Order: sequence, then C-alpha cells, then structure tokens
Amino acid sequence: MTVTDPIADLLTTIRNALIVKHDRTEAPASKLKIALCRVLRDQGYISDYEVFDSPPGRTLRIFLAYDKEGVPAITRLRKISKPGRRIYRAADDLKPVLNGLGVAVLSTSQGLLTDAQARRQRVGGEVLCEVY
Repeated sequence: MTVTDPIADLLTTIRNALIVKHDRTEAPASKLKIALCRVLRDQGYISDYEVFDSPPGRTLRIFLAYDKEGVPAITRLRKISKPGRRIYRAADDLKPVLNGLGVAVLSTSQGLLTDAQARRQRVGGEVLCEVY
C-alpha cells in the first residue's frame, strides 16, 4: 500500500488512539515521524516514544500523555500543509497558535522546529501541523 502523506497518517493514528483512551499506539517509523515525535515529547504532548525493529521494518511506539483525570494532553491535531497544497511561512509570518497555548510544527532547514523556535532562529519553512 502506497502512503501519500505519512505525517497525516501518523496524526490520525495518534488522534484515534486518544479518542479510545489508549496509553500507547504504534505506526511505521521514518526519520520525519521520529523528529515529529521528538518535538511533541519536548512540548509535553506525548509522554515518550521508542523505535524498534519489527518485520517488515522499523516501528514507532508512541506513549500518549494524560493528566490525573484522564484528559489527554492533546486537544486537537490539525494537518496544515498537504500534498496537494503545501503551506510555507517565513519567520515574520508565523503567528502563535491559540495565542501561544498551542504549537505549530515546521519543517525547516534546521530540522523540525516549533513556531516559537523558528521565530527565535529567524527561519521559515513548511508548516506541517498545529497541536493544542
């Protein structure tokens, strides 16, 4: 099966696992997905992730974050740039997500960065998704 948008598939996998209150979920691994999970972990939206080898390739296991009442750390995951319509923003055009309560993840020449990091480093790039 050919996947045209692996990031959208990863976000959907996470979204579906949150709906049914799973503590973890798995998806096929890639460098971009691992980098996205690193950003989500650093921002506190997932508790951790691990990569392991399993047939037919590497698998990414994502441990989801919930508070003490069982409310997920992620309220909404939204894909911004899509294969049919890529969205690029310069550092000056990046606006805070939800007045700074959420983050936008950008693919830049410096790697995957949040919108705040991209503004601080004065780099723009493709806006992959918004998380809050």
